Amino acid sequence: MRVSRTRTAAGLAISSLVLGALPAWTAHAEPVASGAPPHASHQPYHPAATGAARHIPLQGAVNVRDVGGYRTYDGERVRFGQVFRADSLSKLTDADLAVLARLDLKQAVDFRVPAEVQYDGPDRLPAGVAPIARPITDNGLFTRMLTAIGSRDPVKQEEMLGGGRAAAFMRDVYRTFVTDSANRAQFAATLREIAFGRSPLLYHCTAGKDRTGWATYLLLRLVGVPDRTAVDDYLASNTYRSAHDARLREALRQSGTMRNPELIIPLQEVRTDYLGAALDEATERYGGLRGYLTEGLGLDAATLLKLRHRMVG
Repeated sequence: MRVSRTRTAAGLAISSLVLGALPAWTAHAEPVASGAPPHASHQPYHPAATGAARHIPLQGAVNVRDVGGYRTYDGERVRFGQVFRADSLSKLTDADLAVLARLDLKQAVDFRVPAEVQYDGPDRLPAGVAPIARPITDNGLFTRMLTAIGSRDPVKQEEMLGGGRAAAFMRDVYRTFVTDSANRAQFAATLREIAFGRSPLLYHCTAGKDRTGWATYLLLRLVGVPDRTAVDDYLASNTYRSAHDARLREALRQSGTMRNPELIIPLQEVRTDYLGAALDEATERYGGLRGYLTEGLGLDAATLLKLRHRMVG
């Protein structure tokens, strides 16, 4: 029995590290007592019209942000309080749920694949928020990381992740956002949900940086935000995740799981060449980003106009 429990605990710890969620034995936030989350509807969300208002600090998630506030090409501003992006919501505290309740969310779209949900846990959401499972493949990232880290073998880890292989794998992940028809359908469904569905809406994956980052880049470009601004929003995940990710690497080192945990940095970060890999693929297959959006995702003129109307003003 003890061996079985040890193996289970090790598997869960490795999976948490793979998925970008801080394992319990390295967490810095004290859990809040269980029970019904406090009711917070009397404290509505009032974001300031500044960039600083975008990040929403929580105890159980590090990369939750309002997509609003950015200026468009024509000088308009993306509305605050309509769309939010996030990392995993499975470890939220009751205090976090009170914060999210003030956002008045109607729907939460989960891009995680079933294996991620199994190991990381389902979302914790305020009452009244409709969960939507919309998995987008990680192109085998979960399995690859589980194999490498779980081996505890520095030679195997170097063979799998070293020499630029981890970064190359991430570029392949991003290419699947364009090449995989199921992935395209999920991104398209989410953008249509923003255009025609109930808002405010939140979408997330595990780390809130790759699938979530690509969806946000598409949304911002669609409503007229300049490329440089959309790229900066994408890269901001590195800022919000840096301390958390550093703790994960140190935990791997201290536990003896990895001799060189820096090997996973390319998997933890977002990089312009990852985003560029998806954009290059969109150019090759569809002639550019607009072709990807209209032909690849099947977004028609009515949807594009509705997105602009919903998001900008």
